[in-house]
Amino acid sequence: MLEKILLEWNQINFALAALIFFAYVFVDGLYAYYTLKVVDLNEYRSATSGAVIHLVLAFGVLNYINNFLYIVPLVLGSWVGTFFLVRSERIKSEQKNKAV
Repeated sequence: MLEKILLEWNQINFALAALIFFAYVFVDGLYAYYTLKVVDLNEYRSATSGAVIHLVLAFGVLNYINNFLYIVPLVLGSWVGTFFLVRSERIKSEQKNKAV
């Protein structure tokens, strides 16, 4: 297994890994946005964001099937994207509640 990991590591394109990371920061932020728009019953924004989500997800899948180590920037980007969008929404909600 270690031999396979080292072989895949030598084939990593770090620019592509960074692109995957930022793509998944975007997609998970967009996924949280999508969920909010579905709850709001906003059909246009939820449908559009859903379509973009699948486009970016396909980009990630096409890359990690060629090298499983691309899952690492994918997972990290996913975490960062969701964390910061939810934090932003929480802060907005707290500010809105303070103003009331």
